[in-house]
Amino acid sequence: MVDRDGAIGVFDSGVGGLSVWREIVRLMPDEHILYLADQARVPYGERARSEVERFTHAGVAWLLSQNAKAVVIACNTASAAALDSLRQRWPEVPIVGMEPAVKPASQHTRTGHVGVLATPGTLQADRFSNLVERFANGVHVHTVMGTGLVRMVEAHQLDGKEVEAQLRAILAPVLEANIDHLVLGCTHFPFLAPALHRVLGDGVQLVDPAPAVARQTQRVLKQAGLLRACKEPGSWHFVTTGGLPRFQNLVTRLIADELTTERPVVFQSLELPDARAGWTDGYNRSVSR
Repeated sequence: MVDRDGAIGVFDSGVGGLSVWREIVRLMPDEHILYLADQARVPYGERARSEVERFTHAGVAWLLSQNAKAVVIACNTASAAALDSLRQRWPEVPIVGMEPAVKPASQHTRTGHVGVLATPGTLQADRFSNLVERFANGVHVHTVMGTGLVRMVEAHQLDGKEVEAQLRAILAPVLEANIDHLVLGCTHFPFLAPALHRVLGDGVQLVDPAPAVARQTQRVLKQAGLLRACKEPGSWHFVTTGGLPRFQNLVTRLIADELTTERPVVFQSLELPDARAGWTDGYNRSVSR
């Protein structure tokens, strides 16, 4: 049986998923959360779909081996590449994915033009084109690739003249298109919000799907009877496949406000196997209810 006191597993290629982690913590402070960042292989957005799918399966398998009761794929690229096959492999496990928030942006635009800032892996996926087809409803969706932005966040380059200059160059085409909403299609990008606001101006609203993902996670846990009953602060466990000191320093800086809360916090590094054909990753877990 799945333990309702188990952790919510959160997976990303790096620290971008902390923008989703933050919303989950705000909504469900009593839950244990196990965060896995595959920093040894970040960024995912420039990799082949099959490669991202393998890496994501290996990450989820590890989270389940640690008795995670549900998994949030806090990465748009990983969701586009692997969400369907993950749910096929572990149909018993609640698995929540990400997708660019095209639907709310299209519903609220006044100019009829919205922008989507994302990685190549997200924008080139069938899942994204299907999303636009289903929800744009005549609204013009202008896409732009955030080349280099994930690496900036991973290096904690969140603001300053260099960051702002790169954002202006990247966003110039969508600004010329008269957008009034910019969808953040990568979980790293909310950490660039102050610089993005300056570049975009007051007439463009940022759309971050992280709060909606946190609400969906809460809904699926409630439906499965897996919300934690204990009303004490949950523990937080942060794991990286990269260098531990750098990871701990980066996490501490990105979510400094949340880490002031008194609760158990653990940092760890590990070497994640590369799941090959047949998903023989060594971490497969059988789940029963």
